[in-house]
Amino acid sequence: MGGRADLFMMAVIGILLVIGIVSLLTRWFQKPVIDRSLNIPFNDYIPEHPAVDFLQSKGYEVMGGRVKIPLYFEVNHEDYFSRLFIDYVVSDEAGAVYLVKTAKKRLPLEWTGSSLRDRLLPYFLLYPDCAGVIYMDLNEREIRHIYFEWDEEEWNGYDS
Repeated sequence: MGGRADLFMMAVIGILLVIGIVSLLTRWFQKPVIDRSLNIPFNDYIPEHPAVDFLQSKGYEVMGGRVKIPLYFEVNHEDYFSRLFIDYVVSDEAGAVYLVKTAKKRLPLEWTGSSLRDRLLPYFLLYPDCAGVIYMDLNEREIRHIYFEWDEEEWNGYDS
């Protein structure tokens, strides 16, 4: 009887190993494709949309469609989930890569330093090598370039 118990345990261990390997491979295959220059997970599917035509008419090459960046927070052992979205990833004639956010009526962007910080700083922190963020308002047919840099003089004041 002891031989059968050993065989049964080895079969259970083998099944658990196979399940673990399949689980790891599944997660690995589901990871997004990443552009190695900026580590932006591109969505290769770019649906036809007036925004794409507008960006192309302004001289940009649309490299990727909507990118979803999942976020996870833990506060006092309680889990919270959220996401950031990049509407498009584009490059200009010089090869500089920009993240594109489109204007939304229900969530307008106020053109103040604090509003720009609160709404756009996460993108600069996630992708510091991007050339900037393009804020596109299709209704107004307007594109605004937003660049970010640290204020070195202010920053150096905190050293002491």
